[in-house]
Amino acid sequence: MLIRNEENRDYEEVERITRKAFYNLYVPGCVEHYLVHVMRGHEDFVPELDFVIEEDGRVIGNIMYTKAKLVDEEKREKEVLTFGPVCILPEYQRKGYGKMLMEYSFEKAAALGYDAIVIFGNPGNYVARGFRSCKKYNICIENGLYPAAMMVKELGEDVFDGRKWTYYDSPVMQIDEAEARRFDDALEKMEKQNQPSQEEFYILSSSYVQ
Repeated sequence: MLIRNEENRDYEEVERITRKAFYNLYVPGCVEHYLVHVMRGHEDFVPELDFVIEEDGRVIGNIMYTKAKLVDEEKREKEVLTFGPVCILPEYQRKGYGKMLMEYSFEKAAALGYDAIVIFGNPGNYVARGFRSCKKYNICIENGLYPAAMMVKELGEDVFDGRKWTYYDSPVMQIDEAEARRFDDALEKMEKQNQPSQEEFYILSSSYVQ
């Protein structure tokens, strides 16, 4: 097993893996592979934290980071990280590869001087990795709500002091749906299907912590 930085030669394979891992998971089809495709050229992308994981010389997963920011009530800004997509090929999932990839990236992020990561995801996948509800750190989104799917990980001790923060993603996360469809249509055909996981995602993404 090897974890290393993504290289140009990995791009197409990483996009293929991302597509395979996310297709029909949250919605019929997916856009995550298109996000990977456009993220690398964005100013908020952090190439030092773009990693692939290999098993027996085969790339089986990837994690990518972008910069994001928190803004407090006095308009002071704090730079943080967010990651995603993070994926492992379906046949290698639930074998610890995702855990190894994330933990490795957390160490590298801290070494670069970053002290916090904010993500959106299923808490069941991340609380064991040290993520906590955004409400516990008084971090909300622009409408003042605390999404159940938004979680925060401190990379140091006592990173937050109780001030109220508002989280802002990088603009690269605002996907052009039409462009994403065109990108997907040019690839090998995969069947779009309805899956129970899509309803789970809808419920979770529509929920807030009081």
